[in-house]
Amino acid sequence: MLARRIYRDPWETLREFQGEVDRIFHGNTAGYTDTASDWVPPIDIKEGEDAYEVSADVPGVDPKDIEVSLEDGVLTVKGERRTESQDENLGYTRTERAYGSFFRRFTLPDTADADNISARTEHGVLKLHVPKKEKALPKKISVQG
Repeated sequence: MLARRIYRDPWETLREFQGEVDRIFHGNTAGYTDTASDWVPPIDIKEGEDAYEVSADVPGVDPKDIEVSLEDGVLTVKGERRTESQDENLGYTRTERAYGSFFRRFTLPDTADADNISARTEHGVLKLHVPKKEKALPKKISVQG
């Protein structure tokens, strides 16, 4: 008899908790559901000298089904990978690919230039380019005496 393994991403519980904490502290339930996302694309964030680069693995997701928004310094990426119609007569014995909606949020640092964020997909990867603002020079204030 074959033993059946059930795999659960060890970080999924932490992501679910983070989503609930965000929902509670942001006081906004828009975009949230009572359950966690159906699947969570892995995301990398890299800080460069003049920009932040965000990459999310979203294979099989139509770019029309991805929404990127920014509100109050919080970058939201959400979307949906639609289920392929599966004919039961095709004889599937195993299905591992996840389908459904996803939802991720990130607080941008004050150095991010929110007005110039760009997004594109390339080979199943969503790439966000978040430029940094030019550093403000210190302003001298004269003291009157």
